[in-house]
Amino acid sequence: MSMIRILSLCAIRVAFLGGLILTAGLPQAMAQSQDVYPAPPQGTYTTPPGAYPSPPQTTYPSPPQTTYPSEEKYTAQELINAGHGFFGQVTEGLASVVEHAVANYGLPNGYILGQEGSGAIVGGLRYGEGALYTKNAGQHQIFWQGPSIGFDIGAEGNRTMMLVYNMPSIDAIYDRFAGVAGSAYLVAGVGMTVLAGKGMYVVPIVSGVGARLGVNIGYLKFTPKATWNPF
Repeated sequence: MSMIRILSLCAIRVAFLGGLILTAGLPQAMAQSQDVYPAPPQGTYTTPPGAYPSPPQTTYPSPPQTTYPSEEKYTAQELINAGHGFFGQVTEGLASVVEHAVANYGLPNGYILGQEGSGAIVGGLRYGEGALYTKNAGQHQIFWQGPSIGFDIGAEGNRTMMLVYNMPSIDAIYDRFAGVAGSAYLVAGVGMTVLAGKGMYVVPIVSGVGARLGVNIGYLKFTPKATWNPF
């Protein structure tokens, strides 16, 4: 072989071996050349000076619910006690009538104690005056008048107790209240009827001679001042 050919073969072998060495060392060199960044240290970060903290949450209390406590209404025993002192010796009859009214209409938030006079020959008139008692609105003088038509004949002058239900204000009772048919109730000389109007009930309880609980249709008009006009 010629000298030139031998030298060329040697150069090719040297280049080949150098390429193998270079290729074998490249991954390790690349691995060593990668930058490794350590994880940031854990710690507590405080608000830097000049930064504004989050505004505090403003809480608003719920609006109070409108409730009607039981103290604003009269219990059956309170009504019986008031009636005993007013009517006198009608303990058994009054208690039975009050309990009947409470069982059918619940507890009233007012009651009236007064006197009335009435009379009828087919058609009649009724006049009365007294005091309206409430637990949260005080005591008020009150008058009532009204006509009646029915099959009862007689005259009477009686003490009267009236239970007042669902009264939203004192002014609400100054109106006309019509009789509820078939609502008469009588026991032991004490009688009860029912009047209704504007979502309210007025339950007159009467004791005495000539209590007219016949079949009648009529109404009562309540006023803050006395009047002769029953209409």
